[in-house]
Formats: sequence, C-alpha cells, structure tokens
Amino acid sequence: MKLFKITLLVLISLTILGCGAYSFTGASIPASTKTFQVNYFQNNAILVEPGLDRQFTLALQDLLLNQTNLELVTSNGDLVYEGEITEYRISPTTAQADNTAAQNKLTISVNVRFYNKKNEEDDMEQRFSFFYDYAGDANLVGAQKTTAIEEIFERLTQDIFNATLAKW
Repeated sequence: MKLFKITLLVLISLTILGCGAYSFTGASIPASTKTFQVNYFQNNAILVEPGLDRQFTLALQDLLLNQTNLELVTSNGDLVYEGEITEYRISPTTAQADNTAAQNKLTISVNVRFYNKKNEEDDMEQRFSFFYDYAGDANLVGAQKTTAIEEIFERLTQDIFNATLAKW
C-alpha cells in the first residue's frame, strides 16, 4: 500500500512538472521563453515624485521574478517591458460643508509597451492606472505615502502581469 502511494505521488508530480507551460500564477509562458527585461520607466508626470520611476521599475521586476521562472536580463530579453509614468496626481474626491476635502485620492498611471520576441502577436501598448484614497485632513507623507505607493504599485504590476502573461 505504501509503495502504491509513493508511485502515485511520483506520477502526479511528473505529470505536473511535465506541463511546462502551466504556472500556478495563471501565466501561460511557452517553454522557449527564458528571459525578460524591464527597461527604466521614466517619470513624465506633471507632478514629479522623486524616486518613483526607480521604485516602479523595481516593483515590476520583482513581481515578474516572483511569479515566473524567467531570468531577468538587461538586454535582448525574450519579453521586454518599457514605458513611462504618465500621471501622479492628488485630488479631492469628496467635499465637506466647509469647502474642505473629506477624502483625497492619489492616482498613478503608467503607459506600458510590451514586446514578446517569441510571438509578436502578443505585443501591446496599454495605459494602466490605479488610486489610493486617504483622509482629507491627512498629509500624504512618511508611512502613509509609502503605503499608498506600495498598494498602487502592487495593483498596477499585477494588472500588467495579467494583461501581458496571464491574458486576463
């Protein structure tokens, strides 16, 4: 009985490992695709937040490293991500009776160009945007700003991953 369980476990493992194009993240990456590169995302927003461009570039690299088995390269990647940050905006979303904001919104948008050198039909250019709401009487500084940017980047990078590799 014990030998049967071990044999069954080995067969199931081999079956799962044999399906190289399958990923538990939902990505469908052909076995011939081995590398990716993320070019520097320049900050072209009207309101420039220092360091935001580097933070976003690293966040996208980290997500792809964590959710795929692809190798990060600096040139000649099978998959190439490039683009720019096009918007960093703080705006009031709701007003109070005394003409002050009850809630504010930080919005960050990026324009992404994706190139798949193994399958050019997958190439795309798309704008991605997400926001973070915070109290109107709060200043977006320190830990609150860090949290806001991290949450926005988490959503943006996952949306980019889904659009380019998971095809959602």
